[in-house]
Amino acid sequence: MDDEKFMREALALAGEAAAAGEVPVGAVVVKDGRVIGRGFNRPIGSADPTAHAEIVALREAAAAERNYRLPGCQLFVTLEPCAMCVGALVHARLARVVFGAKDPKTGACGSIVDLPAIAHWNHHGRFEGGLLADECSAALKDFFAARRG
Repeated sequence: MDDEKFMREALALAGEAAAAGEVPVGAVVVKDGRVIGRGFNRPIGSADPTAHAEIVALREAAAAERNYRLPGCQLFVTLEPCAMCVGALVHARLARVVFGAKDPKTGACGSIVDLPAIAHWNHHGRFEGGLLADECSAALKDFFAARRG
């Protein structure tokens, strides 16, 4: 299944984040069956609080498309997006967002708030959660367990 293939690529990127000492979250933007944007968390290394995996992937995809809007594109991310990322994903006009693990602390797709459900947004893509959730969650749990020693 292509969805699983793309989420596995996002998981590999999450591994790159972990190797760099960042919270292991990875994301890919897909258009017409091919990846056009990749990102992993890098706010610490880049000293940029907006450098979440989704934002990094959106920036790369927008540059590749030479357009700040990404209609017809999908984003696969290992962790439920936060409020900042949901806003960016809506503004980018993505057709679909698929996330892995729920985020009970900052998740904005149903965990603490459900921003995609707001009727007043000018664009409504589909937001779906739970793809490879156990693997995505394990990557985060393992990372934090190792940090606690």
